[in-house]
Amino acid sequence: MNLGRSVFPQLMDFIPMHSFRRAVKRHHGHYRVRTFSCRDQFLCMTFAQLTYRESLRDIATCLSALGPQLYHAGIRTPIARSTLAEANEHRSWQIYHELALSLIQRARTLYRNDSFLTELENAVYAFDSTIIELCLTLFPWAHAQGHLKTSAGVKLHTLFNVHTKIPTFVRVSAANVRDVLMLDELVYEPGVIYLLDRGYMDFGRLKRIDDSKAFFVIRAKDQLNFTRLYSHAVDKSTGLRADQTITLNVWRTHQQYPVSLRRVKYFDSEHDQRRIITLK
Repeated sequence: MNLGRSVFPQLMDFIPMHSFRRAVKRHHGHYRVRTFSCRDQFLCMTFAQLTYRESLRDIATCLSALGPQLYHAGIRTPIARSTLAEANEHRSWQIYHELALSLIQRARTLYRNDSFLTELENAVYAFDSTIIELCLTLFPWAHAQGHLKTSAGVKLHTLFNVHTKIPTFVRVSAANVRDVLMLDELVYEPGVIYLLDRGYMDFGRLKRIDDSKAFFVIRAKDQLNFTRLYSHAVDKSTGLRADQTITLNVWRTHQQYPVSLRRVKYFDSEHDQRRIITLK
């Protein structure tokens, strides 16, 4: 029931503050802190995200304009730009990492009975990355991109649960880190299907997925050197053009993945494109 409270504190009621307090204690978030608590910092930055604030000065000005409503929003102390800047610079990011993981776990529980993809018995995870461009002047620690040394960025690697539409793994790296290396960071779950782009084509790492009793589906590279062992019948009305069992020819890749694979050729009529995938 809304007892005259504003929308923001009602939204914050969904945050598991007990998990947040444990994370603050574990990572010494209140070491030498007098007034501006980690909770106040979290509420300020959440408010800034929800209201599309563009700078620390913008955040402080907007919060100061609230006047007495600031207290009712849950923020107990006046906010200065320098105070917020110092907190963001010196307090551990791991506090918010742990809070995010606890929220993801709660969300996965809420979506566990979702009817999406009910025809699949296995859980389906998609793994990919994207580059977030940054200003090199403001983020001098970010690695330069491409041929221009004036640009910068970081890379966000995300393992996405297709059923629940919620990420289960998020890692930020330098923008020049190869995508395939992040496969070493994943803990594979037996019975799960992992969807990968061709940038993750490394048969030694794919064999680790197979050894974990999990499955993978990956776009095949055009120059894949293989031998067809036999072909399976396909219904071409579904878009399938070929379903083959193959083995790898190149000595190095065969050593990395000595067992057979399936190679499926599919025609995407919606986009008028041919797709070739390899799976196990």
